Amino acid sequence: MTKHISSTLAVPEASAIPRHVAIIMDGNGRWASKRLMPRVAGHSEGLGAVRKVVQECRRIGVEYLTVFAFSSENWRRPPEEVGFLMKLFLKSLKGEVSRLAENDISLRLIGDLSRFDSSIQEMVQFSEQKTAGCKGLTLTIAANYGGRWDILQAMRQCVAANPDLQADQLTEELLQPYLSMSYAPEPDLFIRTGGEQRISNFLLWQLAYTELYFTDILWPDFDEAELHKAFDWYSQRERRFGRTSAQLATQVMSDAV
Repeated sequence: MTKHISSTLAVPEASAIPRHVAIIMDGNGRWASKRLMPRVAGHSEGLGAVRKVVQECRRIGVEYLTVFAFSSENWRRPPEEVGFLMKLFLKSLKGEVSRLAENDISLRLIGDLSRFDSSIQEMVQFSEQKTAGCKGLTLTIAANYGGRWDILQAMRQCVAANPDLQADQLTEELLQPYLSMSYAPEPDLFIRTGGEQRISNFLLWQLAYTELYFTDILWPDFDEAELHKAFDWYSQRERRFGRTSAQLATQVMSDAV
C-alpha cells in the first residue's frame, strides 16, 4: 500500500488540479422543498449531480473523489426519509457499479457499515470487488461515517494490533494505517454545497490542511461549471502548510530553475 504524506509532518506536493477532492453534498431536501416537492425527491435528483461530478473529475485527472452520502448523525432524520435513503443507496449501487468499472473508476466505502442491512452490505462488497482493479479514479462514498468515529476506531485497532504499546510511543505514522482513508492522500480541496459553512464531522483528521470551499448552490444544481468554479478558486490559493509566503516564493523559483 502506498504511504501518503501527512500534512502536519511534511509538505505534500501541491498541483494546479487538486489530486483529492472531498464533497459534502448538501441541499437536496431544500432543493425539493423550494419546488413544493417531497424532500426525498431532492435526493433522487442529487444522483444526477453525483454522476456529473464523477465523470468530470475522471475526465480532468482528479485521482480521488470522496463524497459524504450519509453521516452517523443522519439517523436522527425522520424514519421515512432514512428508509428512502437506504433504498436509494442500494438502487444506486446496483445501477452504477458496471458503469464505474467501464470507466476505470474504483469504488470504496468508508464508515460503520454494520448498521446497514445485509443486502446493502453484500452489494457494497460486490461493488468494491468488481471495481478493485480500476485505476482511473478512486470514488469513495462515506456512509454512516463520522470523523470522530474514524479516529476512535483507528485508535482501537492500533492498540489491539500493538498490545505492548506505551502512550508515549503512539505517533501519527503508527496510527495512520488504521484510519478509514489510509489508502488516499489527504484532500486538497473540500467543497460544501447548500450554503452551510461547517465540515459537520467529516474527515476531521484528513482535512487538517485542506482548502475549504463553500457555495450557496444546492447540490442537485451543482454541475461541471460549478465544479470548475471551485477548481478556479482553489488554483488561486497559496498552500503554505505552515510556511511563510516568502518561503513558498523561494521554493517556486527554485523549482523553476
